[in-house]
Amino acid sequence: MSNSSKAAPDRVVVSFENYYGDYCVDIFFRADGTFGFEECRRDPEDGASWRSLHRYSGLVFGSAQEAIAKARATVAWLSEDARR
Repeated sequence: MSNSSKAAPDRVVVSFENYYGDYCVDIFFRADGTFGFEECRRDPEDGASWRSLHRYSGLVFGSAQEAIAKARATVAWLSEDARR
């Protein structure tokens, strides 16, 4: 398969990290013009690599603002951080 047939990777446009630095939510832009988000976690004992948690990436939004609003409504720690 040639590289030209592969879909372009999603591009993160904003990332929110919790106070402790072990959870984040990435808001991303897709090649088709839509947006989405994903929650990730990293553990210090595994080299601090991020791992996807809930697979929200399949949700589709028309704007970054819509994706952020849904992420805040869905991800408990992000909602709590927004109230601080």
